[in-house]
Order: sequence, then C-alpha cells, then structure tokens
Amino acid sequence: MSRKPTPPEASSSRRRSAAKPVEAVGQTLERALDPLASAIKRAALRRADRQSRAFDDPAEAPAAPAKGALPVSPLAVPFPRIPPIDGVELATGRAGFYKHDREDLLVMRFAEGTSVAGVFTRHGVGSAPVDWCRRALAQSQGEDARALVVNAGCANAFTGKPGADAARRVASAVAKRFDCRQRDVMIASTGVIGVLLDDAKITQRLPEVEAALAPDAWSAAARAIMTTDTFPKGAFAEAEIDGKTVRIAGICKGSGMIAPDMATMLAFVATDADIAPKALQNLASLYTRSTFNCVTVDGDRSTNDTLLLFATGRSGAARISRAGDRRLADFREKLEAVLLDLALQLVRDGEGATKFVRINVSGAESPASARKIARTIAESPLVKTAFAGEDANWGRIVMAVGRADEPIDRTRLRVQFGPLVAAQDGLISPTYNEAKMSAYMKKDELEVSVDVGVGRGSATVWTCDLTKQYVAINGDYRS
Repeated sequence: MSRKPTPPEASSSRRRSAAKPVEAVGQTLERALDPLASAIKRAALRRADRQSRAFDDPAEAPAAPAKGALPVSPLAVPFPRIPPIDGVELATGRAGFYKHDREDLLVMRFAEGTSVAGVFTRHGVGSAPVDWCRRALAQSQGEDARALVVNAGCANAFTGKPGADAARRVASAVAKRFDCRQRDVMIASTGVIGVLLDDAKITQRLPEVEAALAPDAWSAAARAIMTTDTFPKGAFAEAEIDGKTVRIAGICKGSGMIAPDMATMLAFVATDADIAPKALQNLASLYTRSTFNCVTVDGDRSTNDTLLLFATGRSGAARISRAGDRRLADFREKLEAVLLDLALQLVRDGEGATKFVRINVSGAESPASARKIARTIAESPLVKTAFAGEDANWGRIVMAVGRADEPIDRTRLRVQFGPLVAAQDGLISPTYNEAKMSAYMKKDELEVSVDVGVGRGSATVWTCDLTKQYVAINGDYRS
C-alpha cells in the first residue's frame, strides 16, 4: 500500500508473461521521454503545470480536514475548477466507515468502450482491492471499464479470503446496477489495515449514489476519499491530439505512508481522449516513475497504492494505438504534468508537514544512482527534522549521501541550499554564512542541491519535513 485470489496459477502466469513486453516498451519510452534527463523537458513540465493551474478557482479555499482535529496543511493549494470529462459521471455518499458524519464512498461511471490502465503497489502484503483490479485488468486487457468504486475508512488489506469475497460482492452489485461484467468494475479502498470490509455498507447505498451521478462532482469526489488528508487534491489540463482538444482530470488522496515505488496513495485520472488500452498502460507505467515514484513523506509504502487511468474516447479526437505516436506529444506532456501536480500535493499534505522540499542530485553515476541518493536524503529522519527546525545542517545531508551506498567522490561533493553553497570540494564552503542560511531555512518551500562528482546522472525527489505533529497523528490514528 500479496496474495492472489483464485484462480491463482493460471492468472498470475498470464500476467507475468503479459507484463514483460509492456515493461520493455515503458523502459524504451522512459529513455526517450524521461523529463529528469532533459532540461528542455523540465521546462515544458513547468509550463504545463502552470497551464493546468489556469483553471484554479481562487475563491475556493482548501476544504476542512477529513478528521475535525486536523488543521489544514499550511502548504495546501486550492482545488482547481475541473469541467466535465465527456463519458465520466461521479457521485459520493456516506457508507458509515467513520464514526463522524462525512462522505466516505465514491462511485464513478464510465461510457461504454472506456479504456483503463493501472499501476499498483508492489508491497508484499497487498490488499483485496488491489488483487481484484490486477485480476480484472488481466482478464479484460483494459477494455471497456464501466465503473469505479472507492471507499475510505477501511483498507480491506490483510483480510484473507473474507476480504476478497467482500470485494467481489461489491463488484457484483455494481455490475448488476450498471449492466456490465464484474471485471468491468474497478475497486479501491483506503483506511485501517486488518479490518474486514463490511460490503453491505456500500451496496445498500448504491441506489442513492447512482441517482446522484453527475459530470461535475470532482471536488466532492476528492473529499470523499480523504483519510488523514487535510485538503482535497485535484488537477486538470487540456491537450491537443491531431488538432483536437482533449481534457485530462484527476484526483488523489494521501498524506502519510508515502514513499516511492508506487507512492502510497490512491489516484484516479480520466481523459476523453481515445487511447487504446495497451498504449494507455504504457503511459501510466512510464509517468508513474517520474511523478508518484519521485515523492516521499515518510519512507513507508502501503498495501493499497493504486493509480487508475481511464480514457473514454468521447472527445472526437483520433484513436491512438501507440504510446509513442507523435500525435500524442502534447498529451504526454500534459498527462505527466497532471500526475506530477497530484504527486506534489501529496507532499504538501504530508502529515504534520510545514516545509515543502525539493531534493536535486546531480553528478551521479546514473539516473538510478541519483534517485537512490536523493531518496536517501529525502527519507532521512535526521535530515527531515533539521528541515522542521529550520536548521541548514549540511552535515546531515552529507551523512545521508554517504549511506546511500552509491558511487560518490568525497573530494568533489557540493551541497547547496537554494542559491547558498554550504559545502564544496569536500569541505565547508568559504562563502558559508550562517545568518543567510538561517534566513533561507525559514521559507515554506526549500530546495537542496547535491553534486556527487562522479558522472552525469541526475534526479529530483520531493519531500517534506518531519514534525511532532506527524508523531501525534500516527500515534492517535486508530483512536
């Protein structure tokens, strides 16, 4: 956030054999398109991010927290104004997984012929909803997704066969109402691990939720899936495919238990573009690596991580069958911008966070080496608590670089906070100024850049600080 439901052997072997070509294509695309390897691509992403925010509604303040005791993160951003996506309807309801009065159920209905792709946690435990989605995608090959059902308050993870049965009953009930096959229904859950899902709480609410389905309920949908989140998270962009405008919208949830390797969260993105399932899967797999897998709050992965990407094909744009099709150039850029926007909002809502921190590593032996070093820095409790204390403790950065166990040249190591150089050539910088460093560390958004002096590999990871509030939130999570 893995035990596979029956039929195990046949389904898992088919998945393994099918996954290899998809992964190979994804790796080829990554080499060609990875934004972390190209300054031009990074600039394009920044432009796309600004464009996606052009639809922000400044009048809409961040929502009240899901749990009344949690204040809204000081790093929160407003929820964007998201117009309808043709072929998508949404509705929320209260299933009662929480003791207090709040919406905790989301249902999305998709037009016939909608393609779907998914990227899931590789956590060793996994969850019943993740198992269900993997099996459904293997059976349908991403063709004709018709519904998504999400509940907050119960993860339905580590619940054995009873949990798998509960997930199946939810899918069966939704399939009957929407006149589709069970495998056309995707499921996701978030909340406490080890608690069996009471599926009756969902199925008894389906009639009223179905009656409320509407194309413009993105904000309510984002609120319904929140757990310890303190603000709803959404992103929107428009792109051109062969001269035709298409829309991309997404929501996600996540605050704690966030780390790379399919960051710990739920994310649901929909577009009215017409993209074949295989191409859609390649895009989802590729851009997960440069967005959700480049953020970390606390270094912990969860059992329920799920990214689902839906393409309804209702925009009127040409159907695209290859992820590398030149007509998808603008779409790829905007899709990545939407995913990155969502991923960075997870960091901004990190449990107890007061600092939003970008870690840049350059001069590494390879991009993979740079990412490991950046992640080690970003997940170090000593580094993160120094951020919380507004202390430019560059010695802790050096410590984290060294324990990443990646090639570095100590005599060429350089550490920089924003524009201020703290250390260079293996020594404290001759221009180091404690007063300037202290003033810089008081900012809400910080940037740390490290050059390890052995190559040309680079990477960026985003993280937040570690505060007393993080301990308080997680100490009281179940109570």
